[in-house]
Amino acid sequence: MESRTIEQFHGKTILINGATGFLAKILVEKILRVQPNVKKLYLLIRASDNNSARQRFTNEVVMSGLFNVIRERMGTIYLSSLVEDKVLPISGDISKKNMGIKNSQLREHMFKEIDIIINSAATTNFDERYDIAMNINVVGAKNVLKFAKSCKKVKMLLHVSTAYVCGKSTGILSEKLFVMGETLNKNSYLDMDKERSVIAIKFKELRAQNATAKELTIAMKELGLQRARLHGWKNTYSFTKAMGEMVLGHLKENLQFVIIRPTIITSTYKESFPGWIEGVKTVDSFLLAYGKGALKFYYGDPNSKLDLIPGDMVVNTILAAVIAHENQYSQEVVIYHSSSSLNNPLKNSDLMLYAFHYFTKNPWTNKDGKTIKVKAPMRPFSSMASYRKHISTHYLPLLKMLKFVNQVSCHRFEKTYILMKKKIYKAIRLTELYEPYVFFYGSFDEVNTEKLRLAMKEINMDEMLNFDPRCIKWEDYFMNAQIPGAVKYLF
Repeated sequence: MESRTIEQFHGKTILINGATGFLAKILVEKILRVQPNVKKLYLLIRASDNNSARQRFTNEVVMSGLFNVIRERMGTIYLSSLVEDKVLPISGDISKKNMGIKNSQLREHMFKEIDIIINSAATTNFDERYDIAMNINVVGAKNVLKFAKSCKKVKMLLHVSTAYVCGKSTGILSEKLFVMGETLNKNSYLDMDKERSVIAIKFKELRAQNATAKELTIAMKELGLQRARLHGWKNTYSFTKAMGEMVLGHLKENLQFVIIRPTIITSTYKESFPGWIEGVKTVDSFLLAYGKGALKFYYGDPNSKLDLIPGDMVVNTILAAVIAHENQYSQEVVIYHSSSSLNNPLKNSDLMLYAFHYFTKNPWTNKDGKTIKVKAPMRPFSSMASYRKHISTHYLPLLKMLKFVNQVSCHRFEKTYILMKKKIYKAIRLTELYEPYVFFYGSFDEVNTEKLRLAMKEINMDEMLNFDPRCIKWEDYFMNAQIPGAVKYLF
């Protein structure tokens, strides 16, 4: 395997929640690659039973390209043996009592064995239903904490949050913990029980109205945005993640608790190889739509900061934090930003230029074999008014014409009309949800994170656990890792 190992994980038992998520996959692969003598990795996975959890882990994690480095260096038999010996996928759900682990004997065994808990389970959908986001990001976090308190020798609970819980877009944004009930607008008090009551009342109203499943989903999404904006947050995701932090910080008692707050997570920088990504992430959806000729403009300030951080750097921050805190108990909650806006800022216009250069050199070929040529970088619209005007001028007339043709042809083009209408209104809604990220002018403070880097340097672990964004050459990263990785995944 690696020429060096992380000795601090030798013989340790670690529970990782959200194990089939993008970040957790990178985490599991790194631990197995750099410390195969870890005692046990318990991986909590949503599945009907433990056998299904094992199957899902094999299909979605081990068989992914991320594990090719271990496979190529050590062989398939070695990897299969390592996984069989060291990894125990468990059926569970953090939104349920006991994290959904039904086997009481297994739970008791875990309570005796676990040294470290890493919670990366979350719903990261900006536009999630409020009830779902509440159950996973808030109630789920509380359930993880309760489980951690039952573990006899647990050293620490590490919780992955988001830097955007800050809700602000200007100035230096500190690594500061929320006080229970704190809101961003300072004019209200955030009562978790009241928020859950609001959800229950809304459900009752919708049932009384015999709302369809679709109507219920739309109403719960709107409720989440309303409650978030009432208290000063921009979307349901950052709002419920902030509540999750509050609950954990308030109820942790003597448990050592660390929070990692990453910004927008992108493909791997170096490990296990550059450009590994899974799923079309926020940034990628714009880049790929541009490369395919489907998007020629965007809503955002070209001069605002776009705070991106590669997934493997976030994982290295997690591992470094575990090493630093495992045997150094602190009553205080320590927060680490995993970001780039302070030390290696990137602008929206930089990203659009890199995309133009990439697709000029590597033009997209559509399903008919036709080459799609990009002629210029995406055009920015710095105000919602100008963005809506552009859509109303160039797209709504076409939609109206299609509506007329559909009506006079006895609804022959009904599907085409509905699809086009959905795409236009979805584009407008997405721009509203992504607004805080494309009009961002602040910088995330890294006082604690810089101390962590120095601590890793002192024990000669700064190369193995590199999480310093200053080493990233953004153009090289996008041209040779991020965009090629996204294109490869889509194919």
